[in-house]
Amino acid sequence: MITERENVKISKFLSLILRHQPEKIGIELDENGWTAIKELIEKSAIAGVRFDFEILKFVVNTNNKKRFSFDDSLTKIRASQGHSVDVNPGYSPIPPPVILYHGTAIKNIVSIFESGLKKQNRYHVHLSTDTKTAKIVGQRHGDAIILEVLTNQMYADGYQFFLSDNNVWLTDYVPAKYLKVYQPE
Repeated sequence: MITERENVKISKFLSLILRHQPEKIGIELDENGWTAIKELIEKSAIAGVRFDFEILKFVVNTNNKKRFSFDDSLTKIRASQGHSVDVNPGYSPIPPPVILYHGTAIKNIVSIFESGLKKQNRYHVHLSTDTKTAKIVGQRHGDAIILEVLTNQMYADGYQFFLSDNNVWLTDYVPAKYLKVYQPE
């Protein structure tokens, strides 16, 4: 169908457009982050990134992080999470697992233990259910360290958690008192 290189190129393009800069190709996201597939395909082609619906389905279905999802009618698409534009994916709060993990660079650890995990330029703090994913995320920013997030305690104290379409746990903020450095057994 398409090469791996083309798949990666289109996936990165979709991440940029559906998470951060829809205006770059002149599309709009609704309040929940959805946009019309037909318009996305047309305006992407004008911007020099060409794909049809079958290629788009292939990119969405083979994305290892499941970053994108279609609506039930297969007429709209959105990014699952990670937006820096103002959208509300409409996720309902749910009880989290007892512990989740967050990967970061070692250079950030002092600041994190002073002021907690903040969403920075995103709409949520991203957490994972496994240390492998947390380590991969942390390595993007330098030498990685994995933090345990005591989500059961946070939830009992009234903090809300959401689960994205691609199984990334989301919350607005993690105070430092709910964090500890992960120590493998």
